[in-house]
Amino acid sequence: MTARMRRIDHPGAPAPERVRALACNAVPLRVTLPAGQSLSAAATDALAGAGFAFGYLRLDGAAVRPLTFVTPAPAPGDGHAAWYSDTHRAPGGVTLRHAGAHLGLRDGRAFLHCHGNWQGTPDQPDCGHLLCDDTILDADCTITGWGLHSAGLVASPDAETAFTLFQPEARPGGDTANAHLLSLRPNQDIRAALLAFARDRGITAARIEGIGSLVGTAFADGRTLDSYATEILIVGGRLQDDAVTLDVASVGFDGRGMAGRLAPGANAVCVTAEILIIADA
Repeated sequence: MTARMRRIDHPGAPAPERVRALACNAVPLRVTLPAGQSLSAAATDALAGAGFAFGYLRLDGAAVRPLTFVTPAPAPGDGHAAWYSDTHRAPGGVTLRHAGAHLGLRDGRAFLHCHGNWQGTPDQPDCGHLLCDDTILDADCTITGWGLHSAGLVASPDAETAFTLFQPEARPGGDTANAHLLSLRPNQDIRAALLAFARDRGITAARIEGIGSLVGTAFADGRTLDSYATEILIVGGRLQDDAVTLDVASVGFDGRGMAGRLAPGANAVCVTAEILIIADA
């Protein structure tokens, strides 16, 4: 049985621009983050040392102590369509299985927006939204990612959702464009939106990276996460031969992660999705 795409009502009127995108130059990076620093400080310093104020990093395999995070939670009754749980803190050492983080600006300062999963315990969440200022690296780790020229994510208040959200903004630097930085608005299927964008821009083969939220999560094998707000990390994303495949880690209100390939036409963006599309060379 094919899953039906759900939708969510936000407090503000829908913004007329449903996909905001800017071309940019994504430069592959391999950097080492030092033990003892917060994820925020280590990532910011590492990208700055490579000459970048904006970028996307894969933090797979990073060991942290403590791990500090939140998970999605029901609407708090103040007009927001969904919210966050109380802060969770795992004081023992945790190794991230997968994690992805956009480095951008919020209130004029560097800000790291990160989703990830890890080996949990039966009574603890194992997937969520990392609080990067309060999550500390327990060992040096070498990670990969991309530094960005020409565009970067900058946080600003959003009237539709009443959240402060990352949005692409033009930035100096970069002579060529091999990528696009996107933010997706609510209530559109994430795969369909990315495929339509790629067709419009003539992109035929690309890697897809990023994080976001969905109105529930429906997997291609029939499994579902039924929380009306879930968060996702794209573990493996690909545009190829006029098709988009997204393998994700997802988490809902109970904090227990699920992983798999997203079903077509059944996964509406909840609040936002922040995506980096990197064209094949």
